[in-house]
Amino acid sequence: MNKRRIFKWTLIAIPLLVVLAITFIVVGSYVEHRRLVEQEKEEYPAPGILVDVNDDGNQLHVYTEGEGEETLVFMSGLGTSSPVYDFQVLYEKLSTDYKIAVVERAGYGWSDITSSSRSVEVVLEETRTALKLSGHKPPYILYPHSLSGLEAIHWANLYPEEVKAIVGLDSLVPEYYEKTGEDPSFSRVVGFLINSGLVRNQPEVFDNNFHAMAKGHLTDEQAKVARTIFYRRVQTKNMWEESDMLPHNSKKVSELGKPDIPFHIFISGENEEEYWKDSLIAYANATGGEFFILDAGHYIHLDKAELIAEKSREIITNLDDD
Repeated sequence: MNKRRIFKWTLIAIPLLVVLAITFIVVGSYVEHRRLVEQEKEEYPAPGILVDVNDDGNQLHVYTEGEGEETLVFMSGLGTSSPVYDFQVLYEKLSTDYKIAVVERAGYGWSDITSSSRSVEVVLEETRTALKLSGHKPPYILYPHSLSGLEAIHWANLYPEEVKAIVGLDSLVPEYYEKTGEDPSFSRVVGFLINSGLVRNQPEVFDNNFHAMAKGHLTDEQAKVARTIFYRRVQTKNMWEESDMLPHNSKKVSELGKPDIPFHIFISGENEEEYWKDSLIAYANATGGEFFILDAGHYIHLDKAELIAEKSREIITNLDDD
C-alpha cells in the first residue's frame, strides 16, 4: 500500500474513530445516568406527599410545613428544578406562624413528568387537586414567582372564594407579555448535557445555576439532595411545553380581566427589562395591592427573605383586619 493510500485511509479512519469514541462516551454516560437517577430516587424520597391528580399514575409532590389558620401556597417560576429548596429560605421564616404548602408542578422537583397539557387551565386544576388530596383547604394566600403569576391570577378570577390575596415574588402579569411578547428561552445544548448525564462531571454547573445554592442557602446535606433533583429536572419536557404555551396562557388570563382581590408584589429593582416594573406596579394599584421595589434579583425571595417575610406578616394581618 503506497503512502498516498495510507494517508487517504487515515483521513477516513480518524474522524470515524472520533465519532465512535464520542458515541461510546455519551451512551455510557446516559446508561450510568439513568442508573444513578433510579438509585437517587430511592435514597432521597419526596419529603412531602405524592398525589395522583389525573388518575393516570403520574404524581405531583406537595410539601407542607408549619401550623396556623392561614395557608400560604408557593408556586415556582419556569425552570426551577427544585421548588422545595428554592423557596425554603423564605417559607422557613413564615412557617412559625402559618401553614405553608409548596406545590411542585409536573416536571419539577419530586413530581412526575406528565403528558397532560400545560395550558393554564389544566395546570391550575392540577394544583387545586394536589392541594385538596394532600389535605389542604382554601382559602389560600398565593405566593407565585415569575411565570406562575399567570396561574395565580387565573385562580383568583375563576375561584375568588379560594384566594384571599396574591403576594407576588417578581411574578409575571399578562400586561407585560402583551407589551413585549418576550418568550423565555432554553438551551438545547444544556438539555443534552443534562439528559445524557454528562453534566455530572461538572459539579460547578449545579453550584452556579441553582440559585439557592449559588446564594449559599443550602446546607451540605440539602445541597446533596438538591443536586440529584437538578440532574433530572432541568429543562424537562413539561418546562419546554410551559414556555411554548405562554402566548395562549397569557391571553387566557388577560381575557378575564383583573381579579377582585389584592395583588401585592415584591419587584426586583435589578430587572431592567422595559415595562417590567411599570406593569407590576400598575397591576398592584389596579387591584388595591401594595408594591415593594427591592434591591434584589429576579429570585427575589432568595435575596430578601427576611424583609419579604416581615412585610408578608403585615399584609396578612391587614387582610384579617378587613
